[in-house]
Amino acid sequence: MLEQPLQLPRFLNRYREIAQVLIKHGFGDLVDRLGLSSYLSLPRRWLRKEVPSRRSAPERVRLALEELGPTFIKLGQILSTRPDIVSPPYLLELGKLQDSVPPEKWERIKPCMEKELGKSLETLFADICTEPLAAASLAQVHVATLHDGTEVVIKVQRPDIERTIELDLAILHDLARLFQARTPLGRIYDLPAMAEDFAHTMSIELDYRYEGRCADRFRENFEREKYLHVPKVYWEFSTRRVLALERIEGIKIDQVEALTAAGYDPHDIAVKCAHFIIKEIFDDGFFHADPHPGNLVVMPGEVIGVIDFGMVGWLTHRDKMNLLRLYLGILQSNAETILDALVRLGATQREYNREGLLRDINRLLQKYTGMPLSDIRASVIINEFMTVAFRHRLSLPPSLWLLSKTLVIMEGVGLKLDPAFDIFAFSRPYIRQLKWQFLASDNWLPPVTKSLEDWSALLLKSPGLGLDVLQQLSDGELQVNLEVSNLDRAMMQADKIASRLAVSIVLAALIMALAYLIPNVANNTITQFLVAGAFVIVSGLGLRLLYSIFRSGV
Repeated sequence: MLEQPLQLPRFLNRYREIAQVLIKHGFGDLVDRLGLSSYLSLPRRWLRKEVPSRRSAPERVRLALEELGPTFIKLGQILSTRPDIVSPPYLLELGKLQDSVPPEKWERIKPCMEKELGKSLETLFADICTEPLAAASLAQVHVATLHDGTEVVIKVQRPDIERTIELDLAILHDLARLFQARTPLGRIYDLPAMAEDFAHTMSIELDYRYEGRCADRFRENFEREKYLHVPKVYWEFSTRRVLALERIEGIKIDQVEALTAAGYDPHDIAVKCAHFIIKEIFDDGFFHADPHPGNLVVMPGEVIGVIDFGMVGWLTHRDKMNLLRLYLGILQSNAETILDALVRLGATQREYNREGLLRDINRLLQKYTGMPLSDIRASVIINEFMTVAFRHRLSLPPSLWLLSKTLVIMEGVGLKLDPAFDIFAFSRPYIRQLKWQFLASDNWLPPVTKSLEDWSALLLKSPGLGLDVLQQLSDGELQVNLEVSNLDRAMMQADKIASRLAVSIVLAALIMALAYLIPNVANNTITQFLVAGAFVIVSGLGLRLLYSIFRSGV
């Protein structure tokens, strides 16, 4: 139990504001359960305030988070990618979170930019538009022109936003400890650790240098792909709080009528989107995690322009291998393959109901058995799988939940471009190619080499470690408590193994001896026949013993 959740007096006003918003949206009982009502001296009548019944609980949660501001909006957006924590109705509602607020006045933005860049804006730019192109809770974007005539977009953080985020993160740490101590969630999840992870995510998102490096990496990954364009980063005009990118313009990728009117083929654009998603996932292991239509535009030449690299995901080689197994399991409707891939991905708890999970996966697969792949939607499968994930508390790495959300967004874009587009049929040749790539020595040799190095290091250390352990045992510094269950059965098994080992040694010795005698016995047909017969009999016994060992597994 947390004795003093409110760390500093300056938090009190924000705590009261949070409590009032929660009460306003019908969560007065939660405020009371967490003990905030007593800390903040809130009137009891506030806690019993009724909420219009026309709004569901998930909708009220979304509205409360939007009203609480940028930190809580970002928290909701991250939770919308975690079906292992949040139930499907809440996931659906959190996915609707809007991050749109009125723009900050130019009189406040300009001094921030000049402080960051170290010079006046008139010196740095030939022109800059004081009206923002876009505005969100953390930052807003202005269009500027460099002295060489190049148009750029300048993303600048709102004044004092870091102080606001820092205050909210401190409060979230407190609330996480309160939830851990006073709600059932604390028995399932490590909420303070989650709050710490969220704080780390926010610190990265507030550093625009990281976003710039991500843009550079995307551009390098796709430099040979002529169908995709990633804007250039102007590092001389970029800092931790300001990011300058090449301005790219085009038609939003979901505006099909405008694309057709411009002479573009929506089917070709859908194919390019599919190329983009397959390459970034399976080739690069580095993907754009927010490819909504506002971040994808079609430029002249039917080139897809990608913007906003604030949210990205990473996949290790092992992740890609397991995703490939998972994908193949889905295509083959093989529940065992799917479950094994989930286990390899670390999705299952230490103790989980394997049969129950296998049954739920089979039920999900049976629903689509015999259905043409062109009629199957990845978004539907993912949403239904999220129900299974929540029921069995499957805990995939955050990057993989992020990937599932990315796939849903991209499928929506593809279907709008071409409703008949079959991503499964399109991806099959690429998947076959990837299977062979994963079998190549460049992929399996490094992990095998590392394993051999680890075993070598262990073998080299073993004698010294063994001596240390024996010395500690001799000095009485180390105690070993051994508890053996089913001792009789274990002894019988050990006796069986020892007997087979002894018989194996004897048979091996006889086989070797008889094999040696056959060409070396005296020139006597009867003797040679007897020795050869004995060799055949003993070899047959050896094979029979080997067969029985393989059958019994012991």
